[in-house]
Amino acid sequence: MTAANGLDRDAGRAQTALRRCAANVAAAFALLARPVRRHVQNPWPLDPQRLAIAAGVAVAIFLAVMFLFDAAAIRGVGHLPSWIVWSFDQITDFGKSGWFLWPLGILFLCLAALPSLPRVPQLVLTAIMVRVGFLFVAIAAPGLFDTIIKRMIGRARPLVGGSLDPYLFSPFKWTADYASLPSGHGTTAFTVLVAFGSLWPRGRTIFWIYALLIAVSRVVVTAHYPSDVLAAAVVGVVGALLVRRWFALRGLGFSVGPEGAVHQFPGPSLKRIKSVARELLGQ
Repeated sequence: MTAANGLDRDAGRAQTALRRCAANVAAAFALLARPVRRHVQNPWPLDPQRLAIAAGVAVAIFLAVMFLFDAAAIRGVGHLPSWIVWSFDQITDFGKSGWFLWPLGILFLCLAALPSLPRVPQLVLTAIMVRVGFLFVAIAAPGLFDTIIKRMIGRARPLVGGSLDPYLFSPFKWTADYASLPSGHGTTAFTVLVAFGSLWPRGRTIFWIYALLIAVSRVVVTAHYPSDVLAAAVVGVVGALLVRRWFALRGLGFSVGPEGAVHQFPGPSLKRIKSVARELLGQ
């Protein structure tokens, strides 16, 4: 075989893989957009009265934190030892969504480009893709909402303008200095807590520690007020739960029980995943 023939064959395989990837990604979007399963009588069991009460309580808590703690917390940060501030400055960047979205997105595309397998290994591969897709959407969707809403609200970050003013707002400013509420890093941290915790309940303690460290770090590095982080926790938790229910209503990785609760489908075992990996490597 000549070098040219080898290059042509490799190019042909790459094109086939790209077409297969595009087709599988399109199929994934179609699954997300399909109607709710018919057996679900009440897809979104939200009592308007309870929802209004919960929203009112959340707003009241937010306002209390803003008026009572925001300015005091930022002043208190100035009295912390420099090594504590330095430590949280190293931690805080791990709240960026890119740490999760890039690996998850690339992994999903790689899985989508894999060749077809026999039925059982293919089911294992599909189950993995559903879970990777869930993690991506559960982190990306609330993050996108946060990115838009914070620029519409236009709350100034601490010390912007040369003074400490927790009540400084400039709606629709669309600049980073006026994009404090809610915290983007905080939103990511709490979506990770819910999304990863939904798939791996035994790891929730670790996810809680991660979320709280990121939340505290945003205040310690004076990038946000405590109320910004509190709002981010609400956006992250609620957003990830809504995404989880969206997947469950379509039977993707989760299901909705008769009582309306969301349950996770059993995931593929490590033994089966290793078996699929060996089969792929053997092709």
